[in-house]
Amino acid sequence: MKTITLTEPGAFAFSETSEPAAPGSGEVMVRVRQVGICGTDYHAYRGRQPFFSYPRILGHELGVIVEAVGADVNSVRVGDQCAVEPYLNCGKCIACRRGKSNCCSRLQVLGVHTDGGMRDQIIVPAHKLHRSEILPLEQLALVETLGIGAHAVERAGIEKGETVLITGAGPIGLSVLTFVLASGAGKIIVRDVSEERLAFCRTAFGVTNTISTANADEALVQLNQLTDNDLPTVVFDATGNPSSMQDAFRCVAPGGKLIFVGLFSGDVTFHDPDFHRREITLYASRNSRPEDFTRIISLMESGAINTSPWITHRMPAESLPAAFPDLLKPDSGVLKAIVEF
Repeated sequence: MKTITLTEPGAFAFSETSEPAAPGSGEVMVRVRQVGICGTDYHAYRGRQPFFSYPRILGHELGVIVEAVGADVNSVRVGDQCAVEPYLNCGKCIACRRGKSNCCSRLQVLGVHTDGGMRDQIIVPAHKLHRSEILPLEQLALVETLGIGAHAVERAGIEKGETVLITGAGPIGLSVLTFVLASGAGKIIVRDVSEERLAFCRTAFGVTNTISTANADEALVQLNQLTDNDLPTVVFDATGNPSSMQDAFRCVAPGGKLIFVGLFSGDVTFHDPDFHRREITLYASRNSRPEDFTRIISLMESGAINTSPWITHRMPAESLPAAFPDLLKPDSGVLKAIVEF
């Protein structure tokens, strides 16, 4: 079967590998059809992804078709089209016992800690499949991205009428924006260094308040102007950029909340007296939970969420090794790239 492996930073290998064995009890063999490329994959390619080792088969945003089911599998059938929940949790640790499977102490994420879906076939636990009879496979591949935003917004506990800032208008930032819009928030502000992405937020989401400067001091001036010097009470940083994440502390109103959705391999520092003076609440947001997948698929099926405009680049699997470096270029115009197997 076709397999794409990231052998080391900056180097993909395309190969033919053996098909997996038949699925065991509670397992399903799926045919991978669509794979979304996300920030995790870009970080891995650059050698900057935490919790990562090489070589690794990437791919955790998957649209798949069920090919074979093992014993005791009743939730899906051969031929079902599904999104894959790529978080393989233990079910036994304190996080899992408290319903926080997204931060399982022994978590294995497909394409990060263990080999993922950039191959024709893969075996997955049946309970990690979320089927839809309506959505096309490339839309099912985007469910995991949306789950990141859904969970982050749930973590934030946005109250009706709050002013919200989202920094970073890539796919993760857009997933946050999607659920902020449904949260009852008041004024919503999006900041990014890409005017093209901000234009997409204005046309596709109706966002009227955007900040495009890369200068942190200028951005703070504009933010104060947009909030009558109150600053946002909820700030999401979806950049995974250390400078942006450290600057985010200055953007939070007294008594407000800061949610880090993106991450990077390093330390974040802040000025403690200012942090305490304003009594900022800092949240990390990691992955999502099974119920997020169920809710998102329902919203997509109803038409309440439409991610079709997000997909700017499509390519066959054979083209990925050569095409991937171009996706990293600032002028590539990529928002979401999909690899077709």
